[in-house]
Amino acid sequence: MTDLKSELGEAVAAAFAAEGVDAALARVTPSDRPDLADFQSNGALAAAKALKANPRDLASRVAERLSGDPRLASVEVAGPGFINFKLADAALAKRAAEVAADADHAGASAVAKPRKVVIDYAGPNVAKPMHVGHLRSSIIGESLKRLFRFRGDTVWGDAHFGDWGFQMGLLIVATGDEGKADAFLVEGDGPFPAESPVSLEDLERLYPLAAGRAKEDADYRDRARKATAELQAGRPGYRALWKHFVAVSRTALEREFGALSVTFDLWNGESDADPLMAEMIAHLETTGLLVEDDGARVVHVAGPGETRKKKLADGSVIEAPSPPPLLVISSEGSAMYGTTDLATILDRRKAIDPDLILYVVDERQAEHFEQVFRAARLAGYAAEGGLEHLGFGTMNGTDGKPFKTRAGGVLKLHDLITQATDKARERLNEAHLGEDLSPEEFEATAHKVAIAALKFADLSNSRTTSYVFDLDRFMSFEGKTGPYLLYQSVRIKSLLRKAADQGLAPGTIIIAEPAERDLALTLDAFDQAVADAYDKRMPHLIAEHAYRLAQSFSKFYAACPVLIAPDEATRASRLALSKAALDQLVIALDLLGIEPPERM
Repeated sequence: MTDLKSELGEAVAAAFAAEGVDAALARVTPSDRPDLADFQSNGALAAAKALKANPRDLASRVAERLSGDPRLASVEVAGPGFINFKLADAALAKRAAEVAADADHAGASAVAKPRKVVIDYAGPNVAKPMHVGHLRSSIIGESLKRLFRFRGDTVWGDAHFGDWGFQMGLLIVATGDEGKADAFLVEGDGPFPAESPVSLEDLERLYPLAAGRAKEDADYRDRARKATAELQAGRPGYRALWKHFVAVSRTALEREFGALSVTFDLWNGESDADPLMAEMIAHLETTGLLVEDDGARVVHVAGPGETRKKKLADGSVIEAPSPPPLLVISSEGSAMYGTTDLATILDRRKAIDPDLILYVVDERQAEHFEQVFRAARLAGYAAEGGLEHLGFGTMNGTDGKPFKTRAGGVLKLHDLITQATDKARERLNEAHLGEDLSPEEFEATAHKVAIAALKFADLSNSRTTSYVFDLDRFMSFEGKTGPYLLYQSVRIKSLLRKAADQGLAPGTIIIAEPAERDLALTLDAFDQAVADAYDKRMPHLIAEHAYRLAQSFSKFYAACPVLIAPDEATRASRLALSKAALDQLVIALDLLGIEPPERM
């Protein structure tokens, strides 16, 4: 199924080619003046310059070739050589009918060659509560997972949580010092207690205490490093204790992810790459990639002569390799974050052999992933273009800095969701919405409104930019917000229920009024929005389309009475347009991870 913009682009390209002009110049875009035309092509200006011809004359010849196209109501040349196109009502009606009939994809096409894709997102750490810093990765990653599946790829979403680094050694020492893990700290193979010696509250309390002490106490830090190395080396008691840390943490993680409607196919952590570590280290040694460096072992990933300016502590500036070497084995013998990330790439290649791995991680980790990706390519674990870091900006407070609580601390994700749900209840009551719902339905609706507000506020911004968190603004039922989109979807559902109660059904689509044209054009634009969001890895393009669609329907609803249309054919057509708008809006919202309620 091809959208009208693409069809028109092919026709214009053929007309340009017939005039001896490079068809690549015949790009068609939505009109800058929708009051005058639906689409435009400015290619005649560039083509005429290359041919040393008059651009308006060239545009006129192209327009003449297209004048008989039945899909076009008019083709006009404007200004120095712009070509304006207005689609015929029949062409718009035909395309709207195709969208309406495509219940699963609402007019969006699939990729020509599906791929196997792994999306690495969320990345929470064991023993730490999820906080607002995890929100963007979780929301963006989930949306991309849904988008890539929607277009036909086979996708694995991986939580890839942190469960194998220095923090584990800190917790082993901390729990041991409190006498909570004596049965796990003995030498030998066990057996060890099946019941966890610690709760999530214990872990949340102990980790920051241990991390703080390690910064001040060198002996404590060394004990934690030794415990980390022994855990990674396979000490049975440490492994048994560590499994309890992971299990207790996962219960809380599943609760938070569940509240956000974020799911994973793989609940792998850094530890899952451990069985491949020895093989990988041996391979890096054999290939000569792993070299000694001041007691540690590293892989040099910078190309020959590739340097950057580096400022030293004394203020002097030197030339240093760019990027720096990847630290694989620390001087204490422990695997580092880069090590497990590299081994994870090898693990994924062996288990899945994906065509593409996407890492949805804070932009501030860009250099780390540059190091890991280069090392993976040098080692032959990944092909050029098979690894992408999709960095994102921060969620900031009104002071422009990363969002904090009023006390200056990091806000737990659970607390943020609770605050949003409380605000959603308040706004629903203020707007007198949901008054006919049962208490259970009202609570479920308030939760959906809260999650829609949080997700749309994030995903309506370009992934690479930061944004200011403003719960009051995000929770409005007016303007560019998640609650507004939910309200519009519920409004259409209510309209269709009333129609069904009256025995009315959608019928053949007829385009006659300007608002009907606008809605049909918006429905047609979904395919391009989906394709662009997919190609650019930018979910905000789906969010933009969802908002445009909601606005377009609102204008249509105001200008074109549906249930009291002047005749049966018009009523059936407008019901069909309404249902097509609802189906596409629901699909777009689902791609963003947002679920609209049935009633509000």
